[in-house]
Amino acid sequence: MIVAFSVTPLGVGADVGRAVAEAVRIVRASGLPNETNAMFTTIEGEWDEVMAVVKQATDAILTVAPRCSLVLKADLRPGTTNAMHTKVETVERYLAE
Repeated sequence: MIVAFSVTPLGVGADVGRAVAEAVRIVRASGLPNETNAMFTTIEGEWDEVMAVVKQATDAILTVAPRCSLVLKADLRPGTTNAMHTKVETVERYLAE
């Protein structure tokens, strides 16, 4: 599965970058394929391992904030690997036509 998610601390003011960085640190330490952009972190793996990382990232936010907003979008396609890259490669191939 691929999960794109964002965690945002609430109730701590406008500067949330340090807390978000700690959540991203957890994702990167997981060893699962991942990418971070300005809006989301995307992670790929099996359901239980991906959701465990999302929970750990959310828990990291809750250590510094009284509240956490979690936005999550998932693409479940059993038996598929490296979909984070192959999906983009497919679109790029069509764009090159």
